Amino acid sequence: MDTEAIFKALSNPIRRQILQCLKDPERFIPQDECVQDFSRGVCAGQIEKIADVSQSTMSNHLSVLQQAGLVHVTKHGQWSYFSRNEALIKSFAEHLQQSL
Repeated sequence: MDTEAIFKALSNPIRRQILQCLKDPERFIPQDECVQDFSRGVCAGQIEKIADVSQSTMSNHLSVLQQAGLVHVTKHGQWSYFSRNEALIKSFAEHLQQSL
């Protein structure tokens, strides 16, 4: 677990918002082009709608979260689906509780 990368990822409010939204994927409205039952995660196109930023900026935020290990990405055809890495989030929370 790279705690510095996690702290960096969590330092941005949009990335925290992404993680919060991914906690309850049913809140996203399925789109025809990437309709899923959310078993793969949430389509990147759906995540882009939660913040008023450009597609490239949102892509960067998702990349930072992925590099920190906070989200998993699954590619299916042309679509990328994101889900939370609950095991790492739990481990990080336990680390914080023990170290602070």
